[in-house]
Amino acid sequence: MKAGSGDQGSPPCFLRFPRPVRVVSGAEAELKCVVLGEPPPIVVWEKGGQQLAASDRLSFPVDGAEHCLLLSGALPTDAGVYVCRARNSAGEAYAAAAVTVLEPPAPEPEPQVAEHPLPPPGAGEGAPVFLTGPRSQWVLRGAEVVLECQVGGLPAPTLYWEKDGMALDEVWDSSHFSLEPGRVEGRAGAGASLALRILAARLPDSGVYVCHARNAHGHARAGALLQVQQPPESPPEDPDEAPTPVVEPLKCAPKTFWVNEGKHAKFRCYVMGKPEPEIEWHWEGRPLLPDRRRLMYRDRDGGFVLKVLYCQAKDRGLYVCAARNSAGQTLSAVQLHVKEPRLRFSRPLQDVEGREHGIAVLECKVPNSRIPTAWFREDQRLLPCRKYEQIEEGTVRRLIIHRLKADDDGVYLCEMRGRVRTVANVTVKGPILKRLPRKLDVFEGENAVLLVETREAGVEGRWSRDGEDLPATCQSSSGHMHALVLPGVTREDAGEVTFSLGNSRTTTLLRVKCVKHNPPGPPLLAEMFKGHRNTVLLTWKPPDPTPETPFIYRLERQEVGSEDWVQCFSIEKAGAVEVPGDCVPTEGDYRFRVCTVSEHGRSPHVVFHGSAHLVPTARLVAGLEDVQVYDGEDAVFSLDLSTVIQGTWFLNGEELKSKEPEGQVGPGPLRYRMEQHGLQHRLILQAVRHQDSGALVGFSCPGVQDSAALTIQESPVHILSPQDKVSLTFTTSDRVVLTCELSRVDFPASWYKDGQQVEESESLVVKMDGRKHRLILPEAQVQDSGEFECRTEGVSAFFSVTVQDPPVHIMTPREHVFVHAITSECVMLTCEVDREDAPVQWYKDGQEVEESDFVLLESEGPHRRLVLPSAQPSVGGEFQCVAGDERAYFTVTITDVSSWIVYPSGKVYVAAVRLERVVLTCELCRPWAEVRWTKDGEEVVESPALLLQKEDTLEDSGEYLCEIDDESASFTVTVTEPPVRILYPRDEVTLVAVSLECVVLMCELSREDAPVRWYKDGLEVEESEALVLESNGPRRRLVLPAAQPQDGGEFVCDAGDDSAFFTVTVTAPPERIVHPAARSLDLQFRAPGRVELRCEVAPAGSQVRWYKDGLEVEASDALQLGAEGPTRTLTLPHAQSEDAGEYVCETRDEAVTFNVSLAESPVQFLAPEAAPGPLCVAPGEPVVLSCELSRAGALVFWSHNGKPVQADEGLELRAEGPRRVLCIRAADLVHAGLYTCQCGAAPGAPSLSFTVQVAEPPMRVVAPEAAQTRVRSTPGGDLELAVRLSGPGGPVRWYKDGERLASQGRVQLEQDGARQVLRVRGARSRDAGEYLCDTPQDSRIFLVSVEEPPLVKLVSELTPLTVHEGDDATFRCEVSPPDADITWLRNGVVVTPGPQLETTQNGSSRTLTVRSCRLEDAGTVTARAGGTSTSARLHVRETELLFLRRLQDVRAEEGQDVCLEVETGRVGAAGAVRWVRGGAPLPPDSRLSTAQDGHVYRLFIHGVVLADQGTYGCESHHDRTLARLSVRPKQLRVLRPLEDVTVIEGGSATFQLELSQEGVTGEWARGGVRLQPGPKCQIQAEGHAHHLVLSGLGLADSGCVSFTADALRCAARLTVREAPVTIVRGLQDLEVTEGDTAMFECTLSQALADVTWEKDGQPLTPSARLRLQALGTRRLLQLRRCSPLDAGTYSCVVGMARAGPVHLVVRERKVSVLSELRSVSAREGDGATFECTVSEVETAGSWELGGRLLRPGGRVRIRQEGKKHILVLSELRAEDAGEVRFQAGPAQSVAQLEVEALPLQMHRRPPREKTVLVGRRAVLEVTVSRPGGQVCWLREGAELCPGDKYQLRSHGPTHSLVIHDVRPEDQGTYCCQAGQDSAYTRLLVEGDAPLST
Repeated sequence: MKAGSGDQGSPPCFLRFPRPVRVVSGAEAELKCVVLGEPPPIVVWEKGGQQLAASDRLSFPVDGAEHCLLLSGALPTDAGVYVCRARNSAGEAYAAAAVTVLEPPAPEPEPQVAEHPLPPPGAGEGAPVFLTGPRSQWVLRGAEVVLECQVGGLPAPTLYWEKDGMALDEVWDSSHFSLEPGRVEGRAGAGASLALRILAARLPDSGVYVCHARNAHGHARAGALLQVQQPPESPPEDPDEAPTPVVEPLKCAPKTFWVNEGKHAKFRCYVMGKPEPEIEWHWEGRPLLPDRRRLMYRDRDGGFVLKVLYCQAKDRGLYVCAARNSAGQTLSAVQLHVKEPRLRFSRPLQDVEGREHGIAVLECKVPNSRIPTAWFREDQRLLPCRKYEQIEEGTVRRLIIHRLKADDDGVYLCEMRGRVRTVANVTVKGPILKRLPRKLDVFEGENAVLLVETREAGVEGRWSRDGEDLPATCQSSSGHMHALVLPGVTREDAGEVTFSLGNSRTTTLLRVKCVKHNPPGPPLLAEMFKGHRNTVLLTWKPPDPTPETPFIYRLERQEVGSEDWVQCFSIEKAGAVEVPGDCVPTEGDYRFRVCTVSEHGRSPHVVFHGSAHLVPTARLVAGLEDVQVYDGEDAVFSLDLSTVIQGTWFLNGEELKSKEPEGQVGPGPLRYRMEQHGLQHRLILQAVRHQDSGALVGFSCPGVQDSAALTIQESPVHILSPQDKVSLTFTTSDRVVLTCELSRVDFPASWYKDGQQVEESESLVVKMDGRKHRLILPEAQVQDSGEFECRTEGVSAFFSVTVQDPPVHIMTPREHVFVHAITSECVMLTCEVDREDAPVQWYKDGQEVEESDFVLLESEGPHRRLVLPSAQPSVGGEFQCVAGDERAYFTVTITDVSSWIVYPSGKVYVAAVRLERVVLTCELCRPWAEVRWTKDGEEVVESPALLLQKEDTLEDSGEYLCEIDDESASFTVTVTEPPVRILYPRDEVTLVAVSLECVVLMCELSREDAPVRWYKDGLEVEESEALVLESNGPRRRLVLPAAQPQDGGEFVCDAGDDSAFFTVTVTAPPERIVHPAARSLDLQFRAPGRVELRCEVAPAGSQVRWYKDGLEVEASDALQLGAEGPTRTLTLPHAQSEDAGEYVCETRDEAVTFNVSLAESPVQFLAPEAAPGPLCVAPGEPVVLSCELSRAGALVFWSHNGKPVQADEGLELRAEGPRRVLCIRAADLVHAGLYTCQCGAAPGAPSLSFTVQVAEPPMRVVAPEAAQTRVRSTPGGDLELAVRLSGPGGPVRWYKDGERLASQGRVQLEQDGARQVLRVRGARSRDAGEYLCDTPQDSRIFLVSVEEPPLVKLVSELTPLTVHEGDDATFRCEVSPPDADITWLRNGVVVTPGPQLETTQNGSSRTLTVRSCRLEDAGTVTARAGGTSTSARLHVRETELLFLRRLQDVRAEEGQDVCLEVETGRVGAAGAVRWVRGGAPLPPDSRLSTAQDGHVYRLFIHGVVLADQGTYGCESHHDRTLARLSVRPKQLRVLRPLEDVTVIEGGSATFQLELSQEGVTGEWARGGVRLQPGPKCQIQAEGHAHHLVLSGLGLADSGCVSFTADALRCAARLTVREAPVTIVRGLQDLEVTEGDTAMFECTLSQALADVTWEKDGQPLTPSARLRLQALGTRRLLQLRRCSPLDAGTYSCVVGMARAGPVHLVVRERKVSVLSELRSVSAREGDGATFECTVSEVETAGSWELGGRLLRPGGRVRIRQEGKKHILVLSELRAEDAGEVRFQAGPAQSVAQLEVEALPLQMHRRPPREKTVLVGRRAVLEVTVSRPGGQVCWLREGAELCPGDKYQLRSHGPTHSLVIHDVRPEDQGTYCCQAGQDSAYTRLLVEGDAPLST
């Protein structure tokens, strides 16, 4: 079972379930699902319980977690349910989906069906037709079901059955059903029948059964619905006993599903089993039945679904899906939790019932009157209208549904913000119990089933679709149930399906969704064969598989070099098609392609290999025809050819020049013009004359010759105007003038009317004036209408004249009139028109009414009447009185008198609160009928508290019946206490308190015992020490004894029906800085040193922030922040000068500023204490001098030997914190000396000195590098030994064989800087030996030998070289001995080494290198050594000029500039490349130019033209590159596009665009529809600009506006906004009399607009006296019973428009007394009646008695009957006597009331004797005849006065004498006198008086 989203976990879990698939037979079906699990699950597919294996048609592709089943070429046998099962070590999961194969081929006949041989085709054959279709049935489980159908057709059709789209053998075992074939009786074998018998029906057998019939001519089907129901169970013996759960307990905890209140919950259970299991849903152990909010169905992939709509709190609980079959049962459960919103309805909706054509009232209450709400019927938003009246009264929200019908039955919702909803069911009682769904979506090819349940059984209903009756074969009914079964629906079946039963009807929208079809496959084996005689043969094979739907082949051609394909033709059969040259428009090479096209789409194209050259052949399609014209007209000769080709025109044998499309023939005036448009050729001879008659025109081209003759007729008279028929409309008495102008002057013409020639009279005048002929009607009448004709010489001008009476207007009624009547009552409908003679037509339900005995039509002056003398219910309906273009509407409803009581139809429950006015209304069919009211079975009697009114209303409370004859209406009145109201506060209260302050929220209620709930921020509060709830009488308090900031928020006191709102804000106490008292301090410290800033705050827990120079500081090692009690500190342990600044300590409310300054101490050198010693370094070594200061930022100066030191490349000065460094990268002798570092420039500033010594560098021998060098000298020659030292002037000693040499004789020692030379002149053999050159640190040895030099010779020869230009050439040879000299020559010239010529020596090898050889470097290179030499030739080849970047094809538009560019491998000389076109050099042209930029060569073509198209090349001596330049004609472009336009409704919109070319013809469209010029559409084109002007726009005109020209399209958006509502007709000032009704009315420009009425600038709300109405565009304000307080200014506001202000003046009503009061004399205890008649009916009056205002109640009754005012006083008393005054406005009447008092008598006397103990109290009491009577108490004849001793009391008629502290002396006789009556009592006192001390 699946509820909501699946659980997460390691077992397999389906993230996406496979969807059901419907495919056409032969198409591809694919099922996809996504399943996850850990470890990854193994997925297998099953069908019918068997695992599927891969085959040619079945595969199982896998892509990650996505698993697919791919079925190719689906067959009907592949239909069924496929199961995807996923399994791993943690568990198993499965999902299923159904595959349906639509339109299967005719299956093999069932074994039981006798198959009839097909007779040969002939007469009488036809497609199958169902003679009798199966009938829908509703049976109990276990019953036997037989579905039978009979089908006619020849050949006899084959029949077979399906259930829910599946074959029977796939659904059931063969033992569960049987098929019984038969033949149709009496039809000579022309039909067949097949009965399906189901044995012992089971619940899963419910479904749609379809019988299919097929033969060679077609296919038919019919369906029926089978519903198998559970047998009813016997009720339990004990009705109070709890129901026994019908499902077994769950073995494991159910899943949990949460849903928000008002949302839907969907549970899905997929069950498999055989036989198919039965499914039951249970909730909390009880079986569930489907209803409005619980839907049970089976989805397309076989899952069982329970859907709970608009979940409420009562829906929570355990839902169980129980499945059982004969093999066992299984359960699946889920626990539903409904999450309730915080904000809830104070009173939710309640389910209601209503009768059809009656009303239903839904009412709820929101928490706050300001909360907006919306009403819905299920998912459809309901807007206020006459049908749905929506009322808001304070917090009450009410929806009244008028004129209930069956489709109003359903679920209704009231929604407030946050999507908080309350839900109720509305049940409509009528003939239809179960209505149709509002809409039904089915796939094409599925079965559609619609069910309706009626109240009565056996009634006949009517099924229709879009108003047309449906065939009876698809309708069935059984008892109360009616079914419509549409098998295999198509798109034509979609529409509005209605079931009608009498006046009741229910409707659903049937929507058919299309099934995706695959397009057909492409043709196969497409081949092209070039035929003979200008034809080509194309062949192909049909696609495989062959499409099942009809298809054709579409052949297209393409000219080689073009990109467009053009359709040739379409054929239905494959094979061979010959395409002749006549099929192409022009000569050229053509390619062909073919595709397959069916209703499901188009296949890919198949292109035929190769191309064919075709030449069109001209044929005469439409030849020349002889032309006959009038003198002066143009003669046009035309003919059509089969192809585009040039031709020659001849006139009278003379060839017309084709190069001159216009010309003149011969010396005469005959001119001509030749035109050719595609295949059509035209010759126009302009303004021919009579002498041209008989001319012969000829046309000639290859293969075509044709001719025609020209005939000229005398020019007849013709009509100049009007050219077309003229239609004119006039009103009676108008002057009508018809004018016809002829081409000849004074040419006769005749006038005709309706085909008859007219005769002149006073009412018709005919005139002729030159060319003009006129017909005049001085005063047109209606009978003058007709067709007028002006006829002359075979030509005519026509005029259609319509004369109408002035338009008729209906004066009354102006609004829709509703008439209610009863049977046999006379009904009269009256309509008043503005003309007495105006005709009217009466219509009923769209049909014109004819007068009869039952309908009378009367006319009296301007009044028109329709009379129904004796109305019957059947004559009710919609009546219309039509007068001209206006209509008056009447709705007549006739009620059958079989029921006296029209309303109420059922029992009415009335809830009222104490002291509220209650009105019970009973509406009768006849107003004069007498009724009898009873309460609790007793007839009620009129009294002041209960009035029987003439309008048949009842006021009182209780249980009442309104009875008439045998009928009665019942009212149950329940009186409850009034709702609790909050008297104080009425508005939201805002409180601001300080922390720890006591906060009291007080709410005063209207009742003391009413409970309340307190909420804070939406959560109910609980009493605690920090929150106290108090109740004192009507007051409720919430107390926060010590409020904290977190206690702030929104508090609500909820009293059920009312709420009070409080906003509490608790702020913390002010945080103050107690110390220091000053708010700014200046502090000075020494740096470096410790700095501490301190302040004290209150309260101690206050938070502070520290800032330095405006930036908040953070604690660190160098800055410490402390807090201890109220003290806050900032500490700088090692303050430096940069720490100086402004420090601020800030609390939430105060701040203190510390201005800290730090005085720096003198800068000192920290180390060393003694001066550093000398620093000795060697030359080249780095030197670093450093010192450390006491302050890092101190400035120092370095000096060397007293001179300032500047940093340069060899010397660097830097500062590293407090360290100062001088760095010498490589020491030299000049760096030696005294270095001083001084702090500051002031004299005497601290300084530190360093001594640097640089030692002399050691003398080294630089050359030769080798320690020993062999030197050979020749005898007699000079011996020279030379060394180079590292520096000049170094000491050198020379030694030979250990003996030091001195400069003398032949030995000379020379020094030249660093070069030391030993020279021995005239070397001899004894000079040979070891020579030593010695320096202090280095030495070199020379081994000298003196001998004859060896013979110099070349060991190797030079080799000739060939190099490319720019390369290097190296010549190499070897000499002997190795040290022999060699001389290089080039072309006989000695080579001098340089940048281009380099010579090198390496041992015996000698080389000469020529760098970057040039062409002129070619020549002979010679190496000469001693007397030998060798030569070689150097060849320099020119480098190939190759193209690295070659030319590219270029496509350009005519007029553009084109650049062709190449790049070479090297920079060539000028003229190294040349540009060619078509292999020839470029011709001289000013538009052509070339340029070279290094390696890049460019060719520019400026402003290309079509002639520039061709192949261009760039050539060098070694390479060539070609490219094609294609020039396309100049394309159309948009220079200024269209722009979006937004206009107001009714306005105009202008669209403009500018194109790159002039004279372009385009099309304008709006919403894809082409626009044509008209009154509201103006189209203009001026040069490059195109304009579109749309006027009179409406909201429906919004959309896309586009301009299309050739392939160019430009579009913009047109937005038409709704015009602001305006006031068409405003308000008028009113003056009414007090008590009358005032009516303000204004008219708006739109019907759907909300208005606000204001009085004196304040908005008005509806009340009992104030009604606000909206009737179409009219807005009404009705103010009843006006009083002077209603006077003022009134306005009506809608949007930004305002009507008014207007003034309402209320005149005081002048009331006069018509009948004065009469004085009344009555005896005490009797009654008195006073009557006064005034001049006005509805006049309020007041009564006074003795100056005291009288109010009804007790002994006073006040009534008003029209103008009469009555005062009734009952049980008069003597004190009632006095003046009686009645006042009504300024009028008054006075009378006297005299009350004759009765003598006062004693009714109860005191006892004759009464004994009282001493010290006690004695009480004597008497009762007199009336209250207020005066009595007198006496003792022993003396009158007693009240005092401490005696107390006299009176209470009504009872009088008492109280004697306190009785004493013996009080004993005696007491007397009470009342009038003439007296009573005596003897008082006896017993006991002794106490003794006084």
